[in-house]
Amino acid sequence: MGNVHLIEHPLVQHKLTLMRKKEASTNSFRRLLNELAMLMAYEVTRDMHMQDIEIETPLEKMTGKVIDGKKLVFVSILRAGGGILDGMLSVVPGARVGHIGLYRDPKTLTAVEYYFKMPQNMHDRDVIVVDPMLATGNSAIAAVERLKELRPKSIKFVCLLTCPEGIKALQTAHPDVPIYTAAIDRQLNDHGYILPGLGDAGDRIFGTK
Repeated sequence: MGNVHLIEHPLVQHKLTLMRKKEASTNSFRRLLNELAMLMAYEVTRDMHMQDIEIETPLEKMTGKVIDGKKLVFVSILRAGGGILDGMLSVVPGARVGHIGLYRDPKTLTAVEYYFKMPQNMHDRDVIVVDPMLATGNSAIAAVERLKELRPKSIKFVCLLTCPEGIKALQTAHPDVPIYTAAIDRQLNDHGYILPGLGDAGDRIFGTK
């Protein structure tokens, strides 16, 4: 699966396993998701551009490297993407934030857009799209298509879980967009849920089921 980055760090896998447990409380699920997103942010931002600046330590002047967080945009696919967004912003607080509102039609499983709000000057920015699940791929494909209209410098897609069907769908539609995930699960069921998965991420984040 070219252009798919599986993040297998022990801490990432440990926290993901605890999140999968059906008895995990809403509070526990949120906390683990926040921590896991912070850990994944290190891997996803590994190739971020840096610049040299002149600083002064307590002993002398030196040249150090910093990132320009303002050039980075985290794009959250509502509603569940917000759970990953918070953790990512803890690591890169200077990043800009965009939101795409999509819901999955229960009959066709296709993505329907209801909200789209992005920072200005997207052509200068690197975009990281976040959504806990890459299942059918329909929401991810629709989100990336809309973002490409703004011609950002680059786009990455980050999820906790995916499956062969979701990877194939997104890579077929957008082969230039790398996928970062903590696990590639077995398959989708007839309702478009990942197996073994962790259930509906949005419901578990917000306690709505």
